[in-house]
Amino acid sequence: MKSHKSLFLAAFLLLFTGTAVSAQELSCTYKVADRDTCSLYMDVYDPAPGSETTLDGKAKPTVLFVFGGGFVIGARSHPYHLPWFKVLNDNGYRVITVDYRLGLKGKHLDLRVTKLKESAQTVKDAVDIAVEDVFASVSYILKNADELGVDPANIVIAGSSAGAMTALQAEWYICNGHPLAKVLPSGFNFAGLMSFAGSIMSNSGKPSFKKAPCPIMLIHGTADKIVTYDKISLGKWGMYGSSALAEIFKDKQYEYCIYRFKDHNHDMASNYVATWPEEQRFLEENVLKGTRRIVDAFIDDPAMPVFAEFGSLEDIYK
Repeated sequence: MKSHKSLFLAAFLLLFTGTAVSAQELSCTYKVADRDTCSLYMDVYDPAPGSETTLDGKAKPTVLFVFGGGFVIGARSHPYHLPWFKVLNDNGYRVITVDYRLGLKGKHLDLRVTKLKESAQTVKDAVDIAVEDVFASVSYILKNADELGVDPANIVIAGSSAGAMTALQAEWYICNGHPLAKVLPSGFNFAGLMSFAGSIMSNSGKPSFKKAPCPIMLIHGTADKIVTYDKISLGKWGMYGSSALAEIFKDKQYEYCIYRFKDHNHDMASNYVATWPEEQRFLEENVLKGTRRIVDAFIDDPAMPVFAEFGSLEDIYK
């Protein structure tokens, strides 16, 4: 049986092996905060020299990236992310990638029905720890916006897998005035959100929003067995994946774009280079131009990279 580390690293590295895109160089690193177990840092990748940093006279947003790895592994600037950072930089976008504590590292999740609520609480605790750390980075960015060259009103948060869960949970908490969001200035919100195989963890039933979320792009494989594409619920506990969230957004007439990749597994968590055309249109139309653009696309694309195996929750957390 493969370990959780080999499953995730093999999948991510396989995606980027053979790509012709070279990695972007790091611009600078900042220490954000100290925690009991570690210090939190963030890396900044500035737009490439000569790249177009505006569109129709408006500055392109900073993309704040939250890495994935099941809350057990991962790093803010691992080599498998760098080709995507270069794509963003070459297209005039600044990238800031941040640390968070890995709340499930070394922990066992018992996925038997009788233990699901207990395991769900453990996962939600890990998500909340990550959200707390990401909010610390957002707070640091806002306080040092001039030095970083960041417009506080023009930040798009993006995340992969566990990072996508963190990004979606963070937006949900901002919209609902959750205590963890109190470290942010009143009225702050992201300009947009890009989720690569993410979900929201709720212990209060189907997620609801006290105020409308920012424009959200959801990319997910319909056969994802790691972060559910639809939903898994037991009583008030639930993991609400992209399809379930899109149903909520549609019902409430929120602004969203969902791309449902037929028969793909958790590989869509790291297919961000291959899905750049969808991302670019979301960033340019929904975020920069402010076009209220709703997309619900079911995609069967043989050219999209596929991993034959990505494991299951049992493989990762046993």
